[in-house]
Amino acid sequence: MNKEKICPKFEKAVSILNKRWTALIIFQLLQGAQRFCQIESSIGISGRVLSEHLKLLEKEGIVIRKVYDETPVRIEYSLSEKGQALEATLREIQKWAEKWVD
Repeated sequence: MNKEKICPKFEKAVSILNKRWTALIIFQLLQGAQRFCQIESSIGISGRVLSEHLKLLEKEGIVIRKVYDETPVRIEYSLSEKGQALEATLREIQKWAEKWVD
């Protein structure tokens, strides 16, 4: 049997989205820019874990971290164009889950 080789880019994309909480963070940010505490409370994730995931997503170019020069400092997270491009994929997963997941 001839097995089709998996594309390395596809494999990397799946490994990014496969990390626990990642898809939920991206899905939450589809609603627009949010502060750390908003994301943390809406998902129910610990601050340490959220911080790690946001750093990874920022490094991958999926999330943008914007620091406002205010007192106290305000930081907001939003999706980059690359992150927003995941919306259709996540919406399709949502539709599939509504139909097939108990």
